[in-house]
Amino acid sequence: MDVRKKNKKFAAGLCLAGLAALVLTACGGSLAHDNIMTFEKKSERVVTLFSPMEKTKPDVDNVARSASEKTVIMAEEKLGVTVDYITYTAEDYQDKTYDDIALDRARNDMDDLYLLNPDVIQKLAEEGKLMDLSGLDSAKNLRDVVKAANIVDGRLVAIPQEVVAYGLFINKDLFDEYHLELPETPEDFLECCRVFQENGFETPVGANRWWLETFVLAQAYADLYNGGNTEAEIAALNSGEKKYSDYMRPGFEFLQEMIDKGYIDAQKAYVSEAIEGEGADFLAQKTPIVMAYWSAANSETAYGNTDFNMLVIGFPSSRGQMPVIPMTGISVGVNAAHAEDAMRTLDVMVSDEALQVYAETNKVISPSKNVSVSCIPALKPLNDRINENVFVLGSNAGMKLEQWGNTCIVVRMLLNGATVDECMAEFDRLQEETLK
Repeated sequence: MDVRKKNKKFAAGLCLAGLAALVLTACGGSLAHDNIMTFEKKSERVVTLFSPMEKTKPDVDNVARSASEKTVIMAEEKLGVTVDYITYTAEDYQDKTYDDIALDRARNDMDDLYLLNPDVIQKLAEEGKLMDLSGLDSAKNLRDVVKAANIVDGRLVAIPQEVVAYGLFINKDLFDEYHLELPETPEDFLECCRVFQENGFETPVGANRWWLETFVLAQAYADLYNGGNTEAEIAALNSGEKKYSDYMRPGFEFLQEMIDKGYIDAQKAYVSEAIEGEGADFLAQKTPIVMAYWSAANSETAYGNTDFNMLVIGFPSSRGQMPVIPMTGISVGVNAAHAEDAMRTLDVMVSDEALQVYAETNKVISPSKNVSVSCIPALKPLNDRINENVFVLGSNAGMKLEQWGNTCIVVRMLLNGATVDECMAEFDRLQEETLK
């Protein structure tokens, strides 16, 4: 575990990318004072921000981090404030999650700004711990999908700096070598895995303890989000007329088949951190397929410098390749000690001007409808689907049962030996508990 407090002057490692919270939901222990480093502030107007710190490779630039740094500098120069931040990095799966630490800090009003995962955003919003950001000038420019994911009880409670899209990262050279088409459906995907395994790839899919839920969500909600009846289906789920378990079952049965056939290593996935658990084998071409977020294709700390032709495609579904989009976001604590400056700082950081700089630096999908940039060739298949408005939301504040975090937890039950029926019973329990 690593918890640090740093002044902006020392913030060469600031990591505010929307992806970062999802990458680093690794866990950490108690907040020991020995792990906090405090630097002298040079401004009387200080805004504190809590965010994850990505584990980095020596001598490698982190593009996501640089993009965030630029927006922070813009806010500081425009407003005359200093942004201090506190970071948390987990060492392994036995430590507390970043989410656990963020919840504790926000509930105890310890910071002004927080970079949060979707499940934490929803929890804190329901507890009344987050400011309504709908009055910010920057909020007027947000895409509808961003608003839908981050509005709770009529209040916009978080704004991201990028729209985080998840996809399958594939070694296209290996697909070509074995004459495999890019998979569209779950059946296609299983056939690709079979061919790879028969040709010496013992575990064709590299997995970690966080992101296998993307397979489930893509299959569960492909029709819900792309069938023209989204509002009615969500209303039926929220009323209890329909069960989440009925949507989730095909995806869990798919994962169980992958486990049974050895296409993923469930025991390794259960304890592996994101990218750290599977990244080395993918880069070494020992594993043909992994799953990750959009920005990992741009960052040399992840998969931005492969020795092979890489493509990023959507997850297999009944409607073909399906991107999964969860929403992280930056929030302001309702009892922030420096609330006015925090709101102004965030407004600058997510303004069109700042988001243009962020998107151009990081080559990502912007939350602003006024900002767009071209993507690298590897991301074109995923980007094409998103531009066609074909995707699944991995988090939606309009659903009473939080999706991203709960699905992740139940998937880990499956990895740990629970049956599909037991996993579905857990979804039924969660739905009943939520509706009460």
